[in-house]
Amino acid sequence: MGEMIEFKSNGGTCTGYLAGTSGPGVIVIQEWWGLVPHIKDIADRFAAEGFVALAPDMYHGEVTSEPDLAGKLLMSMNLATAGKDLSGAVDALQERTGRTKVGATGFCMGGGLALMAACLRPDAISAVAPFYGGMRPDTVIEWDNLAAVIEGHYAETDRGTAAPEAVKELEATLRAKGKNATFHVYPGTQHAFFNDTRPEVYDAEVSQVAWDRMLALFRVHL
Repeated sequence: MGEMIEFKSNGGTCTGYLAGTSGPGVIVIQEWWGLVPHIKDIADRFAAEGFVALAPDMYHGEVTSEPDLAGKLLMSMNLATAGKDLSGAVDALQERTGRTKVGATGFCMGGGLALMAACLRPDAISAVAPFYGGMRPDTVIEWDNLAAVIEGHYAETDRGTAAPEAVKELEATLRAKGKNATFHVYPGTQHAFFNDTRPEVYDAEVSQVAWDRMLALFRVHL
């Protein structure tokens, strides 16, 4: 089990759930529900695999199980502040692990934020594994800054910026820029297929495949 910690962010502080005591650092970024037990459990799973995982609280204490409120929290989140919180999480992991390289993963909203973080901190984030990562319409990502290897995990029936056609278009764009990007689209899956607290969408077999791929990515590049 991990613990809640405070870390520096843009002259102030942010909180997050920290799991693990030694090994490479990985940022775990929440879905639009907030820093809920599912995200903390993923951090604990990373710790069990020999990583130090930090899940920053992007909503600063707000959590919900209601989709309408989750949507409002997502849309009201200040992206500039979110970027600074993620950068602070990178610094905190570097300090705790003694390593310069950091990995990032995120789910739903967090998948998009993981990609944004990689472009904000190309000096540190060397591998990114977004899961069905959608992006707000006002999200600005400077893809030319990207230095990390990307391996994405997406659902066949997803929509919007996480839809298969959008994902493959992004993959082609990044490869045209000379970036190392691979996006897996898993047949028959729905958005949030990795979330084992939601049996209506959870896919255990695909989740294990994606988890193993993510661990392999981080073990090679961190």
